[in-house]
Amino acid sequence: MKRRFCIFAFHVIIWLFANNNLFAKQTGSISGIVYSGTYQNVLPSIIESLEGINKRTITDSTGHFKFTDVPMGAYTLVFTGLGYKKTEHKITIKSDEPVFFSANLEEDFSSISAVIVVPKTDGGSIKGYNIMSQVDLSLRPANSAQDLLRLVPGLFIAQHAGGGKAEQIFLRGFDCDHGTDFASYVDGIPVNMVSHAHGQGYADLHFVIPETVKEMDVYKGPYEARFGDLATSGAAEFKTFNVLDHNEIKLEYGQFNTYRALLMVNLLGTNSHIFSELQESLYLATEYRYTDSYFDNPQHFSRYNALLKYYGQLTDKTVMTFSASGFSSKWDASGQIPERAVAEGVISRFGSIDPSEGGQTDRVNINLQFDHNYDPDHRIRNQFYYSRYDFNLYSDFTFFLVDSVHGDEVNQVDHRNLFGYNGSYDLKSKIFGLDTKTTIGYGARYDNANVSLIHDQARVALDTFVNGKLNQLNAFSYLDENIFITPKFRINPGLRFDFFNFNFQNHTHPDSSGDVIKTRISPKLNFFYDLNNNVEFYIKSGYGFHSNDARAIIINRVDNINDNVLPRAFGSDMGTLFKPFSNVIINFNVWILSLENELVYNGDDGTVSSIGPTFRKGADLGIRYEFYKNFFLDADLNYSYGRRLNVPSDSIYIPLAPIITSTGGVSYKSKSGISAGVRYRYLGDRPANEAWSRTATGYFIWDGMISYKFKSWEVGLSIENIANLYWKEAQFDTETRLKGETSPVTQIDYTPGTPRSIKGHVAFYF
Repeated sequence: MKRRFCIFAFHVIIWLFANNNLFAKQTGSISGIVYSGTYQNVLPSIIESLEGINKRTITDSTGHFKFTDVPMGAYTLVFTGLGYKKTEHKITIKSDEPVFFSANLEEDFSSISAVIVVPKTDGGSIKGYNIMSQVDLSLRPANSAQDLLRLVPGLFIAQHAGGGKAEQIFLRGFDCDHGTDFASYVDGIPVNMVSHAHGQGYADLHFVIPETVKEMDVYKGPYEARFGDLATSGAAEFKTFNVLDHNEIKLEYGQFNTYRALLMVNLLGTNSHIFSELQESLYLATEYRYTDSYFDNPQHFSRYNALLKYYGQLTDKTVMTFSASGFSSKWDASGQIPERAVAEGVISRFGSIDPSEGGQTDRVNINLQFDHNYDPDHRIRNQFYYSRYDFNLYSDFTFFLVDSVHGDEVNQVDHRNLFGYNGSYDLKSKIFGLDTKTTIGYGARYDNANVSLIHDQARVALDTFVNGKLNQLNAFSYLDENIFITPKFRINPGLRFDFFNFNFQNHTHPDSSGDVIKTRISPKLNFFYDLNNNVEFYIKSGYGFHSNDARAIIINRVDNINDNVLPRAFGSDMGTLFKPFSNVIINFNVWILSLENELVYNGDDGTVSSIGPTFRKGADLGIRYEFYKNFFLDADLNYSYGRRLNVPSDSIYIPLAPIITSTGGVSYKSKSGISAGVRYRYLGDRPANEAWSRTATGYFIWDGMISYKFKSWEVGLSIENIANLYWKEAQFDTETRLKGETSPVTQIDYTPGTPRSIKGHVAFYF
């Protein structure tokens, strides 16, 4: 009897194992696409929530999302995102058959309550500065490259060459010059030019039409494995629309003979349909800008911009993007002026010592990208890009210091071809039972350029200091791993490898030509903990670097070439992002950042100076607050402490390094079509030289804007420097000699900031 019972029990157990699906909990899946508008523009970064089971995900770059392992039952699927009305839909899972759902979101003014601190499905996060930047981009209109840069929390800029030259950038206690310690990208194309005629990492964003920018991601510190050269103080990525929300014609006119015209149009019309067999869009955006500016000598600044972009979903798994953009700009400049020249009445504060300064620059970009999702767990991306770049700048920094007869004007010339490839492979899997997301990245960048430094008089060449051929290659690979220890705790280690080949053939002095090869390994380690949907803590650490100018490496043959080719940077951040209330977002962090060797480019003689190792520490505080219906307050407060190391006590300061900066304002945006805002910029006093014997004086400036949109029309007015304050924008401690002076004088040279400036616009949407 016992034996028969055992045999029966054994067969029952075998049958249960063989048919365990009868007792397993049945699950299904939900996938879909999110879009908006007449042209059905797919929406990335929209959050999807399944109420009741605490499941959340976010749309990818193609607007798609997916939930897996969803138990049978009825749910409310909620869609939230900045700039779109919260939308809810009922959905039922009845079997393991996948459910597909499409959502058309209605555009709406942004509400901070729509923001959720939630991990992305790709292992990254909409975190910290990126959340802040998305709120800012939705509330603060940008109609210039300067406006785009000012959206980066804590970043300040200074323009000192008539509007056509790239801005001087300040961030986290760095005078980044024109980009030496801040990397920027537009649709994956690097903006920075290495070994540039006017400065290492020169980043000119003026080829971007601001109304075409859909997203901006901001990263501070050297913590992202996919960013390499120049990304020490931080990096920013600007992404343009794949599909325009609407067609637009815009006209602007302001003081100082300033005007601008903009046209953006969908060339395929409403054929840009996501449910057609081939989802595709093609649009054209063009811009023309002109101003004489506020200087005594008219600037005659003009710029043409154009962007043609195609977006096509070739299959349900493959997306292709192609774009061609270009710009051409020319201008006259008043340059930097010595304080004594204004005090003695030689010129007014809007005057010029050398009115022949100015320049011309052009850039053409070709960009081709393929994204292929094999399945929800495998994705491959390929990007090929090319830029043709021309730069011709006339500057005069020292006037008659070197040449008392002809003057010291220099002409910096850069004619360049830039070729590049970016590739990555994303894989979601499990390691020892833990969810992981792995990104393997690889690519290369090759710069081929002719660069020259010429001594001029009133734009007529006298003699050539440097003229040569640059060939610079940067090949790289990286591994970025996200390991989810728990659904709330994630570890993000990374490792990056960079290979550089610097080659410069000096035509002026052939004996100083040469070739240098150098490599750099940069480890990263970051920790993220989500206490709940609205509180995140993080600790970040990592190594980065900035490369030296190839001419400084090869021509100058620095003594310690290992420290001066690819000097390291090490940084660490500790902070939190949280929403104490539904209408408030706060980001706070403390940080340190040290450089193995800080490099400063000397534009007047084409050399790079080393100021040795430096150390910085600081804190950032950012607040976004919807304090009343349709009223928004934002503020960023940044503090940094920076010192040179291993130097005498009377030369410990880092020239022009910001100490205290703050930006903020109040905005109003309503459904009735009225938008208004008042904003401030504060930059505190800072040392102008290593001894702080002279001070670069700070400023506090107010700007304002108001606009009204009715039906398909919009009118608006903006005011810069409302109080008409006197302020100095760019400042340098410079040794100069004016014509007639018997000896040189070292003092502050500066570019005056704009006086009160009023500009109006009218726009038509169709």
